[in-house]
Amino acid sequence: MILFNKPYGVLSQFTDRGTATTRMTLSNFIDVPGVYPAGRLDLDSEGLLLLTADGGEQARIADPRFKIPKTYLVQVEGEPDEASIAKLRQGVVLKDGPTLPAEIARIAPPALRPRDPPVRFRKSVPDCWISLTIREGRNRQVRRMTAAIGFPTLRLVRWRIGDWTLDGLEPGTWRKA
Repeated sequence: MILFNKPYGVLSQFTDRGTATTRMTLSNFIDVPGVYPAGRLDLDSEGLLLLTADGGEQARIADPRFKIPKTYLVQVEGEPDEASIAKLRQGVVLKDGPTLPAEIARIAPPALRPRDPPVRFRKSVPDCWISLTIREGRNRQVRRMTAAIGFPTLRLVRWRIGDWTLDGLEPGTWRKA
């Protein structure tokens, strides 16, 4: 098992076929044959990505049936009130159906490296950080959940998958678990 801290703007795959411009992929950082991502992080998201050569392990991590908790540090535009946070705790309805209830807490801004490019900043609109734990893994789910309660995601960092965390892992680096 490999734990990788995926930087912003990197594809969660080893090749970038079918596009006119070449984008950064996992192959720019990881030269270990036979491993594949167990789940994905979109191009705009950062953080923990697990890679394994074991297909069964890959399925257990990525498949929503196994409900492995995934914790994200999320910077949102605006400051969600308790009623908005309660909606996430109960589960929200998205276009592809209701989500499972999430664990959520407001947190102090985490000690993360600044993102390149930086997150947009607007003097007239505050932002805040939340910790959000889900047990599913739908496409862009966290972003869609925060938008559904009226607080769009500005920055999204996956911090934990099950018992694995980013702790001590700098962006663009990896280690064996």
